[in-house]
Amino acid sequence: MGLRKLKNDIGKKLRYLRRENGLSQEKLAEFVNMSREHISCIERGKNLPNVETLYNLSQYFEIDIKYFF
Repeated sequence: MGLRKLKNDIGKKLRYLRRENGLSQEKLAEFVNMSREHISCIERGKNLPNVETLYNLSQYFEIDIKYFF
């Protein structure tokens, strides 16, 4: 799996989770203590979130971190 595909896959999964839970990017960013712009970049596959960010997101959504992979 290439890095570009990994970034895109993680972004799509995050967008899906956020929308399924009825959250705006702003609300999600507030809950996980990051900027809306950073959430947007992850969702668009521009940024690869670090392990801490993935952990915080998985804790917020109450899912296993493996979901993102």
